[in-house]
Amino acid sequence: MIKRTSLKFINNFLSTKKNWKILDIGCGFDANRYATTLCDITDHSEHHKDRNFVKLEKDSKKLPFEDNEFDFVIASHVIEHVEHIELFISEIQRIAKKGYLELPTKLEDNLCFENRNEHKWQVDFDDVEMKILISERFEFFHPIFSVNTAQKFREIFRTSLVFELYWEDKINYEIVKNENLQKLNLLKMFKKFITKKIRYIIS
Repeated sequence: MIKRTSLKFINNFLSTKKNWKILDIGCGFDANRYATTLCDITDHSEHHKDRNFVKLEKDSKKLPFEDNEFDFVIASHVIEHVEHIELFISEIQRIAKKGYLELPTKLEDNLCFENRNEHKWQVDFDDVEMKILISERFEFFHPIFSVNTAQKFREIFRTSLVFELYWEDKINYEIVKNENLQKLNLLKMFKKFITKKIRYIIS
């Protein structure tokens, strides 16, 4: 089961689970405050001295944890980066039976220059079938922001730029093929918009 949620709701929920073992995978510097164990391919142990930190091997296909070791696992802006996405999802389900996924929408993915090289996948969410739709990354338009600028936009337009998902028992997803996609020329669209505005003012 997987469904939409919000990070605020998840944090409120986790704040009541004092005895839970909670993993934040791909934590970076900004780890979830309720996570008891953190892991990343980059060694952030000095930054997270107050919690258990596990450094992941970049090319390892298996997470270094036992089956059902955690009560809850958090993966925020991680899935779009991984090479073997189906194996990664399987590993998340192996080590925990519920968790939180945060993923960029196609809009946010296309806004950032850095995502061109760092993201391998794009996602959508099917609210009818209740599943994640995963496809290879496609650049719909030329990026216009750095990651830092996009993060500021995310604070304001969060619901348009990220999927916040809660899953339990199983992460429902489907790998879909990109078909008949066309790149948008934002500059051309902007020029067309301005031209129409000028004609309207003149007339």
